Amino acid sequence: MFIPCDRGGDPAAPDFKGFTLLMPAVSVGNVGQLAIDLVISTLDMTKVGYFYTDCLVPMVGNNPYATAEENSTELSINAEVYSLPSKKLVVLQIRSPFIKVCMFIHCSYFTIWFEYFCWQILSGLVKLFFYFMLTPLRYLLTPDLEKAVGGHMKELNWKEMEKVAAYPGINDTDKVLHIPGGGITKLLFTESCSEGIQMAVLLKFCSEGDNIPDAFVLVNYLNEWLQLIKSEVNPSSQWKIPSSWRLLFGNGLPPALF
Repeated sequence: MFIPCDRGGDPAAPDFKGFTLLMPAVSVGNVGQLAIDLVISTLDMTKVGYFYTDCLVPMVGNNPYATAEENSTELSINAEVYSLPSKKLVVLQIRSPFIKVCMFIHCSYFTIWFEYFCWQILSGLVKLFFYFMLTPLRYLLTPDLEKAVGGHMKELNWKEMEKVAAYPGINDTDKVLHIPGGGITKLLFTESCSEGIQMAVLLKFCSEGDNIPDAFVLVNYLNEWLQLIKSEVNPSSQWKIPSSWRLLFGNGLPPALF
């Protein structure tokens, strides 16, 4: 359930009709979440509410996008919604994993809310099949979105996620979609296909570790399509690093990034 922020005594939910929704998958290396951090921080998006659900592990922490002492003590929780009306953009940032026994029950609740949007999910995949990949980036489109933007993906020379044999070595004819380490990605994609929801999945093959470089690759991949920031020779230098990243990976980030 989406709960809007009570700003100035106005509890009314914002109107997101026609907006594009971005959402990370809690997956290998948290790459999708890190990429979403870059989007929120760079575009200076406003928190407009949160998503209340008991299918996520509870958590609370300080404001991950603090810019001054005054807003550093603001609290954040496991699923918050940010908006940028000028770009018709909404972001659902998820900061904790799904409770496995609840995923199927609550997936339908998410898709009901998602029906308002043309939406993308950013995911990091385990580096299981990397040995035959010429590029570590892939995408998936639901049939309804394929009709609208499939041609543009071909113009971008993007690679669609390959299906693999359901029973390797026994039956190589039947192909299935396999998203190793992608968390809830496959479940949401399958549900969106059956419900006629326009959804895209952007995928990055990676390994666990310092996944900040993977996040930059994934968000640049997203930017090729949505043009959230101006593309330059080195687009990574234009993304604003959130203050919370100072605590990542033993504070090993170069000071110049901040």
